Amino acid sequence: MGMGVPVEKSMDFTGSGRRLLRQLAPERARIAVVGVLCVLSVALAVAGPRLLGRATDLVFAGFLGRRLPAGTTRAEAVEGLRAQGQERFADVVAGSGVVPGAGVDTGALASVLLVVMLVYVGSFLFGWMQGRITTDVVQRSTYRLREQVEAKLSRLPLRYVDRQERGEVLSRVTNDIDNVAQTLQQTLSQLITALLTVVGVLVMMLWISPLLALVALVTVPLSIAVTVAIAKRSQPQFVAQWSWTGQLNAHVEEMYTGHALVKVFGRQQQAIDTFTERNEQMYAASFKAQFISGMIQPAMGFLANLNYVAIAVVGGLRVASGAMTLGDVQAFIQYSRQFTQPLTQVASMMNLLQSGVASAERVFELLDADEQTPDPEPAAVPVLPVRGRVTFEDVSFRYDPGTPLIEHLSLVAEPGRTVAIVGPTGAGKTTLVNLLMRFYDLDGGRITLDGVDIATMTREALRSRIGMVLQDTWLFGGTIAENIRYGAPDADDAAVVAAAQATHVDRFVRTLPEGYETRLDDEGSNVSAGEKQLLTIARAFLADPAILVLDEATSSVDTRTEVLVQQAMATLRSGRTSFVIAHRLSTIRDADVILVMDHGAIVEHGTHTELIAAGGAYADLYASQFAAAVPVE
Repeated sequence: MGMGVPVEKSMDFTGSGRRLLRQLAPERARIAVVGVLCVLSVALAVAGPRLLGRATDLVFAGFLGRRLPAGTTRAEAVEGLRAQGQERFADVVAGSGVVPGAGVDTGALASVLLVVMLVYVGSFLFGWMQGRITTDVVQRSTYRLREQVEAKLSRLPLRYVDRQERGEVLSRVTNDIDNVAQTLQQTLSQLITALLTVVGVLVMMLWISPLLALVALVTVPLSIAVTVAIAKRSQPQFVAQWSWTGQLNAHVEEMYTGHALVKVFGRQQQAIDTFTERNEQMYAASFKAQFISGMIQPAMGFLANLNYVAIAVVGGLRVASGAMTLGDVQAFIQYSRQFTQPLTQVASMMNLLQSGVASAERVFELLDADEQTPDPEPAAVPVLPVRGRVTFEDVSFRYDPGTPLIEHLSLVAEPGRTVAIVGPTGAGKTTLVNLLMRFYDLDGGRITLDGVDIATMTREALRSRIGMVLQDTWLFGGTIAENIRYGAPDADDAAVVAAAQATHVDRFVRTLPEGYETRLDDEGSNVSAGEKQLLTIARAFLADPAILVLDEATSSVDTRTEVLVQQAMATLRSGRTSFVIAHRLSTIRDADVILVMDHGAIVEHGTHTELIAAGGAYADLYASQFAAAVPVE
């Protein structure tokens, strides 16, 4: 997005949330089990306060019974109290199960407490099993989401990769998916439990006292309104937070990869300034998102306290009038807490939900990106390029629809011939090779391999017949032998050594303490640039391709090594159709045909001798590299 403030447009929270839930569809059976366990756990948890209210009534009845004369009935005790003018006390006794003269029934109380203990232990066990299965469901779903992203990355066209910051893509694949997993883990079972708790508690409250239930429900619409209002303000900030996270990761990755160049050109301070600015933007968006969404819980707590006070006052008056027992009021107060607690819990989870859905939407944007043209199904008859004749027929291509690059280009590369492609930067040399590899699709014309249109072949079938050595070397973390064997996984050690000897890799590998088992890091920083180039050449040599593409393959080797590599390349090119892109014209003098490109068109073609004799563009390029400077007098 550049350095400006990111667009804080409202995301499709509902649509993205539903799509995220659809990721859980394969786990329907397990989710159903989670639902059953939730019902059992919540049912037992909801029954607990009612049973504790019964215990409170037993204690309270025993306390009152000791204050009344033994040998009388409860009705007689009530009449006696009214005769003494103790109307309020009489109402309380009339509304309770008191036995005059009797104390606390310890046997009944013990039985009730035992049942309560069993109920809460059962609720805990069911809740534990629910959490265990929920964790499994979330991790399986996240695993599948990562698989989808990995498969998507393999289907994305090179055009998408070229236009995206590497760190931004990595942030979506790692940080955002991790955030989605954390959100599902912390909210999935809690949301189900919270909703069931609200329903169960509401039923119990209506059963105990519809009047008090009405008092408790007064704050519900207000709580929902407050939650929605705060969530709408915090959602754009969560979108901005994760957007800046991706940009910050992209900057850090770039600065780390190019840290040597940053230091050489003295751009440390500029890099620090850019990091500071993006970090501040991320801090500001994160602070706003967390602060605004964090207001939900205290607001809900305030409303819950108001609800608690109202229930306590009305419930006290009801006990005093004999309309309710003390145990019922105690149970109702617990239920009111249980009723507002899940609402508060859901409200406090809104920041997690918004953050998780914001991350999910970023992942879905990657999954919804335009893919490369799918391979034909079924594929054309498998091509075995034993000849390797490559033909470009009236080919046209543009990176930008409004900017022409290659227009109506035609050429033929005969089997076993070496075709060198030269020209100024931006002439379309590498683009020509990218089209042959089907990294990009043509806008017009066609490319054939032994007479078969490559568009009718699967990319795997096409690329398995082509070996490629790029100017930008790529090595992965592993041993030298593993890096060479990358092009031919089934090759034995003898073949690896033979390829290394043919490309003059063996001479420097033998000087290393661990030889071919020397481990390289993912940047290949423990070998020189020239040695990295040689390793990539050895990799292509071992793959034994039918068609060879060399894109400035000797640009990083010294002059002496270049001579040796050229000899190896001559052996490697023998009997193969080869495309060689080069700026050093000395390396392609022996090519069978040299194509000179400029602005996407072939302006000259012929052998080195023919082109020099013609005195055209190639001769000018050659002279610019080898003519001695003439001092100006």
